[in-house]
Amino acid sequence: MRLKTRVVRKTSAKLLRSAVPRPRNAVPTYRLHRQSGQAAVSVPLPGGGRKDVLIGRFNSPDSRAEYRRVCSTLDRSGGFWPGANDSPTVNEIMVAFLRFADAYYRRPDAGATNEADKYRTVIGVVRELHGHTPANEFGPRSLKDVRQAMIGRGWCRRLVNQQVGRVKRLFKWATEEELIAPTVYHGLAAVAGLKFGRTDARETEPIRPVDEAAVKATLPQLPRHVAGLVRFQLATGCRPGEACRVRRCDLDTSGPVWFFNPPTHKTTYRGRTRSIAVGTQGQALLAEFPTGDSADFVFSPARQVEEFHVARAANRKTPRWPSHQERNRAKRVKAAKKTPGANYTTERYARAVASGVIRENARRKRLAGEGNFDVIPHWHPNQLRHSFATRVRRQHGLEAAQVLLGHARADVTQVYAERDMQLAAEVAREVG
Repeated sequence: MRLKTRVVRKTSAKLLRSAVPRPRNAVPTYRLHRQSGQAAVSVPLPGGGRKDVLIGRFNSPDSRAEYRRVCSTLDRSGGFWPGANDSPTVNEIMVAFLRFADAYYRRPDAGATNEADKYRTVIGVVRELHGHTPANEFGPRSLKDVRQAMIGRGWCRRLVNQQVGRVKRLFKWATEEELIAPTVYHGLAAVAGLKFGRTDARETEPIRPVDEAAVKATLPQLPRHVAGLVRFQLATGCRPGEACRVRRCDLDTSGPVWFFNPPTHKTTYRGRTRSIAVGTQGQALLAEFPTGDSADFVFSPARQVEEFHVARAANRKTPRWPSHQERNRAKRVKAAKKTPGANYTTERYARAVASGVIRENARRKRLAGEGNFDVIPHWHPNQLRHSFATRVRRQHGLEAAQVLLGHARADVTQVYAERDMQLAAEVAREVG
């Protein structure tokens, strides 16, 4: 009898709970957003429904502090988050800006630049800290929080200043489009850049010229077309991206000195022209890389692969039996997922050079056995331009280096061309 009475009571309590809805919690719950792994809080909206707001890494002190801030902004009477509909969030501003950046940051030939990718990198940091914040509430202190997060990631001072500048330009664009109040950008513009020696951000060494002995030792370990890129830079002092886009249709061969006029370059958007002088060494180098069409790139990964297959077939020792050819045809992929491009990119060029340095050091280690050997330090293609500038400045002066590098001001050339300290030592020896 007691058991029956207990069952009746539990059933009645359950029916009562189902009939009377549980009152909604006035304070939203701090919870885990499983899709992103971040902490989230759901806030009610004025017209009904709820909105998930990501507030940082789950269970981190920063996300807990942000949770308390979000809860403190809740309108207790209306039961919604003020500003959720009145102004766009920082995330919404950044999504709109990326659409603009993908269409705006392009070369005259419609090719995409890497500027949009740099914006995506810094947007990832902003989104993690203040993506849910109303854009009109993103002020100087918020920008400094983002800057400190960049320093925490190990970014150097110059990179941090560049990325903070991109955040400012992002909000400047939003001001121009009347998406946010003008006072937001004016507040962000007041944030000064990090100064040398007055910040926790690490400093990087300036780019120095590479030792030409190290370059000559690396050349045998590079593919023929990559080695051609290195030699062309040493002969002309052009930028790595310019060397990667050399075509015969862009060469003026009417005089004893040729001129390479790239259709796009670093300062094309400023309306400046670029002419790269190609002397006898560069002309002899280009003759080693003939092309079927004048519009083809002189240094091409696709032709490098073709030359590799031709050389391998020529050096084959065993004959090609029909059964082997039939098996290879059956195994061959008809449409490869990744095919070599028509020209090298600066990233691929730099990776090829780095791999060549590693192979040369491995070869020296094998020859040395247990003994010591001279290690070739890592170098990258940008250093070749510095080596060219230093050599020209030493032999012909700063003005000649400025003209050959294509700089509008001599102070920019001094960044690339190292001073001839040997000349300074000789003068100091004579004067005292």
